[in-house]
Formats: sequence, structure tokens, C-alpha cells
Amino acid sequence: MARKAESKLTPAQLEIMNLFWEHGELRVAQVRRLLSDRRRMARNTVQTMLTRLVDKGWLQSRAEGNAFCFRAARARKSTLRGIVGQVLDTAFAGSASGLIMALLEDRRLSSDEAQRIRRLIDRGQEEKK
Repeated sequence: MARKAESKLTPAQLEIMNLFWEHGELRVAQVRRLLSDRRRMARNTVQTMLTRLVDKGWLQSRAEGNAFCFRAARARKSTLRGIVGQVLDTAFAGSASGLIMALLEDRRLSSDEAQRIRRLIDRGQEEKK
């Protein structure tokens, strides 16, 4: 099956990709165990999801004995940048301030997180000068 560079991730697939970005190489049983805190999934369901992620080009696999090991084929940073860019363009008509306002209105922001965001904005502005 041909890999599609532009193939989108479902929410469940993104949840699985986050496991690989956080933990590196994993086997089916390890993915199932890590997911068990959030949801119960049959081993076959996890295996099918991983196979589909390989087919879409999101994961790479290699045989190790009777099992397969999987790892991310794409970087988290560029993937998230693409997801945020799509949300920004489609839901907020390209308005970064609209996106930020929606985040601020929907979530409680700790003072530490607000300071970190201010520093990131300041650093971004300095880099553009």
C-alpha cells in the first residue's frame, strides 16, 4: 500500500503517536499497556491500528523474533505544527489571536504557564527583528 505524506491522523491515532514520541520504540503489548490507563483495547485492535499507521507512513516497523517493534517515522514537532496550522487556517481563518483567545477562554491558565507563554512570544518577536 502506498504511503501518503498528507494522510491525517484520527484522534485515536494521534493518541498512539504521542506514545511513540514519548517512549520511542514499542511493541504491541507495550502500546496496549500504555493505553490501558485511558481506554481498554483488544490486542488485535491495537495491532490493526499500528499496521494502519505503518501503511500511512506514520510508523516504521521491524521484526524482532516473533514480534514487531514500531517507532515513529515522523517528528512530533513538525506533525503538531501541521495540525495547529490546519486548525488555525480552517477554524480561525488564519487568525493566531483568535486561536489564542479561544484557548484562554476555554482553559484555566496557571501563572507559570502564562509567564512561559509571554517569554515565548517575546523570544519570537526578538528573533524576527
